[in-house]
Amino acid sequence: MPSLDMERVPENGSDCETADQSEEESQPKKVVNKKKPKKRGIIYLSTIPPYMNVAKIREIFSQFGDVGRIYLQSSAKPGEKRKRVPNLFTEGWVEFEKKRIAKSVAANLNNTKIGTRKRSRYYDMIWNIKYIPRFKWIHLSERLAYERAAMKQRLRAEISQAKKEANYLQNNIEKSKKIKKFKAMEKESA
Repeated sequence: MPSLDMERVPENGSDCETADQSEEESQPKKVVNKKKPKKRGIIYLSTIPPYMNVAKIREIFSQFGDVGRIYLQSSAKPGEKRKRVPNLFTEGWVEFEKKRIAKSVAANLNNTKIGTRKRSRYYDMIWNIKYIPRFKWIHLSERLAYERAAMKQRLRAEISQAKKEANYLQNNIEKSKKIKKFKAMEKESA
């Protein structure tokens, strides 16, 4: 069995230098290049034209750089049936892989026409884009989760209120039936 050379640290806590340590210190230390993760940039679209969806937005913004995630807020309320109306979105967020590209897209496209051709359905519409500094996708996720939780809580409160009202009405109906029965019995006995 091969012997294992292990450094022992003295119990009294004093520093001791071994031959291996002095050799390591004399050699230049290698610097490990750790690349910083590229900072992503997020732009906010305050209005989304009718008939525009995630695929169309990805197609438009991919011309300027790598597009990461896209989220479009639907105008339909939860639980509402979808009509045969085009996809209507109220607002949206687009994440670019590079912050610099997101800034330039927001600066260059804000207040410009969406469609360039006259026959385009977006010809008369204008982009309203804003770069959001120090905003991360997790902030959006947290906001959406909070809104979902608040919506569930509101629905639970509405359901419990409706149940209370239904129980109250049911109790009043039963009381009125008993009173009518009681009055009918009094008339018969009198």
